[in-house]
Amino acid sequence: MAYQFCYRRRVEFSETDMAGIMHFSNFFRFMESAESAFYRSLGFSIIHQDAGAGWPRVHAECDYSHPLRFEQEVDIHLLVKEKRRRSIAYLFKFVTQEAGETLIAARGSVVAVYVTRSPEGKLNSAPIPHDFDLQIESAPPEKLAQW
Repeated sequence: MAYQFCYRRRVEFSETDMAGIMHFSNFFRFMESAESAFYRSLGFSIIHQDAGAGWPRVHAECDYSHPLRFEQEVDIHLLVKEKRRRSIAYLFKFVTQEAGETLIAARGSVVAVYVTRSPEGKLNSAPIPHDFDLQIESAPPEKLAQW
């Protein structure tokens, strides 16, 4: 069962401000990209078109400690903090190299709830699908403590 994943991205020009520094809002897009890649690595998608189901976010936050710049590569580490019956909480760490030094540029978290859509279009929380539930687990306490 999986509880961690790493996804590498490069900061694109469109993701930066006039100083060439990645705009803070793009850290959330990078977290979502890492989450989607994690799902794909397990053979799933973040959205289930046929079932009218998906994973909207109910909480997201990010703390920044070092800027990311245009064309800089960053590894987005994902850790499953907690898996409940209807939701998953993720931790993210943005790790980059600069002048031979490993830096943590930011740390974030996201909580996503599994929902299905009724015939009327209303979203309702639902239990995580069984096949998905079997493949993902919460990180062990020692991994969380190291985070």
